[in-house]
Amino acid sequence: MNFAPLPSVDVAAVPSDGFVLDVREDNEWAAGHAEGALHIPMSDFVARFGELTEATDDGRRVHVMCRVGGRSAQVTQYLVQQGIDAVNVDGGMLAWEGAGRPMVTDNGTPAFVL
Repeated sequence: MNFAPLPSVDVAAVPSDGFVLDVREDNEWAAGHAEGALHIPMSDFVARFGELTEATDDGRRVHVMCRVGGRSAQVTQYLVQQGIDAVNVDGGMLAWEGAGRPMVTDNGTPAFVL
């Protein structure tokens, strides 16, 4: 059985106004995340899928991220199967931080990748 290759992009290819979906757990999100990202932990994803479809009803591309790319690859595969334009961000938040992309926390402390 052949599977289509998973669509993925380098962290540098995520537009500054691109839609980012962060599927890491709450403690990872709290440590630091991409500004403006939607946070739905992979463990809650199926139950909260409607939040994503509502946020992307304009058909824009979803850039899926986790810490290094494993969990986000699974979520990306699921989204593509649902007909959503989704891409996995290679290297995840570690690559994001390494590329100097902006990161924030909800409480104003310095952001880092947990």
